[in-house]
Amino acid sequence: MLQEKEFALTERQKRELEYHREYARQHTALLKKPFSWDVLEHPSDRWWNAYWQMYDHLTKLKLEGKRVLVVGCGFGDDALRLAKLGATVFAFDLCPDSLNIAKALAIREGLSVTFDNMAAESLAYEDNFFDVIIARDILHHVDIPLAIREIKRVAKPGGLLIVNEIYSHSITNRIRQSAFVERFLYPKMQRLIYGADTPYITQDERKLTELDIEEIVKNSNKPNSEKYYNFLVTRIVPDRFVAFSKVDRLLLIMLKPIAHFLAGRIFFSIQIAK
Repeated sequence: MLQEKEFALTERQKRELEYHREYARQHTALLKKPFSWDVLEHPSDRWWNAYWQMYDHLTKLKLEGKRVLVVGCGFGDDALRLAKLGATVFAFDLCPDSLNIAKALAIREGLSVTFDNMAAESLAYEDNFFDVIIARDILHHVDIPLAIREIKRVAKPGGLLIVNEIYSHSITNRIRQSAFVERFLYPKMQRLIYGADTPYITQDERKLTELDIEEIVKNSNKPNSEKYYNFLVTRIVPDRFVAFSKVDRLLLIMLKPIAHFLAGRIFFSIQIAK
């Protein structure tokens, strides 16, 4: 059940919307390609990959019949996979063009998902509605305090919030934003990581820091399943190099006490207390 809510887009949201409208226009070919379910089959196999590990976690939750919300669903990949697992899935996105692709894919795959157009900072769902909420690669695009307030409002007491996001400790961030890295090193690394492709990076996005994580987990139980990924992978080495990705993950496991300083991605879940 949706509530009537009015929400004027901020200038940042307008820029994000325009970017993703163009991005959707460039990816309509997805409707002609087969959808991949491989991550649902043996998710534990890729222990070094944060996305596969998220599904290793999700497949153990017994989601059948549970209300699950996908925050900023984009083209609907997670929404469809969660519906395949038997969850009652709701998903929203700021961009109606992305939602059109997601809806078409759901119809093609014979899956029932409730898609809605809204901003993460102003959700139209009822209070205490969802058992599980998934935020993957979306919180770095939003106003985190406002979005988290809304996410916690619509979650049931004791509901799970699962976060899988690009991340950089504030100290590492300062190094990244230094003149040497910004002007000289990063352009070279960008060409290595993305090749000739244009990186999927919007004007206003920024990686989560440890301060953002504190904001997300505030007034909730201690995070469980907290894992860090991508020390050098996606920074100076493409993630397509599997052997290096495994070594990279092992390094962060061995360096666990300082992994939060080194990592470029974080995955965790919290039980929402109210």
